[in-house]
Amino acid sequence: MCGDIEDEESLAEEFYAQFAEHAHIFLSKLTVPSSHGDEAPLYNHLDALFRSALKSAAQPEDAAETVSGYERLRMEPLVYARIAGFMAAHQPLEEDPLRRLIEALMTGYAEGEDMISEREHVPSDHHGHTH
Repeated sequence: MCGDIEDEESLAEEFYAQFAEHAHIFLSKLTVPSSHGDEAPLYNHLDALFRSALKSAAQPEDAAETVSGYERLRMEPLVYARIAGFMAAHQPLEEDPLRRLIEALMTGYAEGEDMISEREHVPSDHHGHTH
């Protein structure tokens, strides 16, 4: 029974390690948008904010020693969702902030799935298995 708990903890940390690896690869592939016209400063700010948050989430040393990487992977999205909800509540309803939040959430989910799919199709020591 004790071995089962250790196996579960090991598997959970593998999920976090995979996330951290994918986050670093994803960040390295991101390009700075060449131009957004008059809105370039805003988009540059948003891009920097995204990069900073993702980089922080993928750095195990950014959390207390007693918090595992998997615990962070499982719970930190809730913090960002809470912040997004709080900010959305302060926007006019005619801007449809909930729809924009859901679209952004689904974009991020698709990007994460793409990283997993790409990884599963790359030959590795694990013979294509990442789970």
